[in-house]
Amino acid sequence: MQTGKIADKIIQYKERGMRLFATSSFQTNSVVLLHVLSRINNDIPIYFINTGFHFAETIRYKDEITRLLKIRVIDLLPHVPKNMQRSPSGDLMFTYDPDYCCFLNKVQPVEALLEQYDVWINGVRADQNSNREKLKKEESTKHNTLRYHPLLEWTGQGMRTYIEKHDLPVHPLEEKGYKSIGCEPCTRPVNGGNARDGRWAGLKKTECGLHLG
Repeated sequence: MQTGKIADKIIQYKERGMRLFATSSFQTNSVVLLHVLSRINNDIPIYFINTGFHFAETIRYKDEITRLLKIRVIDLLPHVPKNMQRSPSGDLMFTYDPDYCCFLNKVQPVEALLEQYDVWINGVRADQNSNREKLKKEESTKHNTLRYHPLLEWTGQGMRTYIEKHDLPVHPLEEKGYKSIGCEPCTRPVNGGNARDGRWAGLKKTECGLHLG
């Protein structure tokens, strides 16, 4: 596990006076990056993109990991209230326009952060889907913020090995078949296949938009 290289890179950023932040969805694989960061500098702000649609188990897991790793977690909330995310008939947006729902509740809040920081650390991996395998370790955003993907080349098995080695807790919904966990209305358990197959099940959608060009 190349955690030493991650530490070196973050130290380089800090020495250059760059402002760093990370985002986390607080599912099982999230704990790897959070653990690595806590050992390097547990004062780096970790933003939890709180859409308001998370499983109750995710919120409890977030609180558990925050206490365990002594990290600084900040809830990142949407700018648009839920009462303005409805159709004229009252349906919530995820039922008829999941892409725009993701934009309002995830993408837009993070874009505002990109204007405040110099480096965005996130835990995407190339083996998760065809879009992410095209990403590079470091990429610029339209806001001139640098995206840093320290776990890009890690595998699912490598993540699991790290979790077991450091005796880190797993998300409580894993045992129920939830292998990739996002918002409750758009996440289903999976039986085999790709772990992300349970996200936006039945739709062609595979990304919320945060990791698209």
